[in-house]
Amino acid sequence: MHKTDIEWADMTWNPVVGCKRGCEYCYARRYAKRFGGYDKGDGTITTYNPLPRAELHQPLTITRRNGKTVNSPFPFGFEPTLLRYRLEEPQHIKEPQTIFVGSMADLFGNWVPTNWIVEVLDACAAAPQHRYMFLTKNPERYAQLDELALLPHKDNFWYGSTVTEKGGKRFNGHILLNTFLSIEPLHEHLDAGLGSFGGDRLIIIGAETGNRAGKIIPEKAWVDNIVEAADLTHTAVFMKDSLKPIVGWMNMRRELPWD
Repeated sequence: MHKTDIEWADMTWNPVVGCKRGCEYCYARRYAKRFGGYDKGDGTITTYNPLPRAELHQPLTITRRNGKTVNSPFPFGFEPTLLRYRLEEPQHIKEPQTIFVGSMADLFGNWVPTNWIVEVLDACAAAPQHRYMFLTKNPERYAQLDELALLPHKDNFWYGSTVTEKGGKRFNGHILLNTFLSIEPLHEHLDAGLGSFGGDRLIIIGAETGNRAGKIIPEKAWVDNIVEAADLTHTAVFMKDSLKPIVGWMNMRRELPWD
C-alpha cells in the first residue's frame, strides 16, 4: 500500500495488477512497461509467466539500473496478476484510510477470475476501519457478482464506474449503499440532465493528464452541465486539480459525501 497524490483517496492498494484494456491514456500500462518484469536469474529481466495462472504467493524481485533490488510491482508486465501476498496489507494499518483499490488494474474486468475478486473483497472486510473505493469500466460485473450475493453491502464499500464519453457504461446503484462516477478524463459534453446521477452519491471530474495532457481539453460548459445535473439530485461533486485552468480555482468544488 502506498500514500497517493490522487486527491480523493489517502492510499492506493493493488493486490491485483494489470489489465487487458487498451486505453490510450492509461498511466498504469506506461508504468508497467517502464518498471515491469522480474530477475530471470542470469542477470537479465523477463516478463515471462511460467505459471498456469498468474497468481503469486511471494514477490518476485527486480534489480534496477542503480543496482538496488526491490519487489517487482508488475512481474509479468501488464498481464493481470494476483499478488496474494498483498492481501493482508490493509490489516496492518490501524488508522482509517480512504483506499483506492486497484489503481493499477481493472479489478472487475471480465478477464479477472471471480475468486480473485472475492479474495480482495474478503481482505477488505477483514480491515473494516478503512473506506474502500473501487473503479471499473465494466460495471456489469458488479451486477453479476451482486446476483451471486458476492458483493458486500457495507457502508465502507464504494462501487464506482469510469465514464469518459456520452453513453458510457455505468452501474445503476439503487440496490447498493454507495455508488459513484469517475468522469476522468472528460472527453466530450455528456448532456447530463435530471436523473443522470440519481443513483450516485459522488461525481469525480477531471481532465486528461500525463503524456496526453492537452490532447482533449474539456470545455467549461461540459463541466457546468455535469455540476448542474449533480445538483438536481444533491450528488457531491469533486473536481480534480486538472480542472483549475478550465473552471477557475474560485469555482472548484471539492465535496466528499463522507465529510
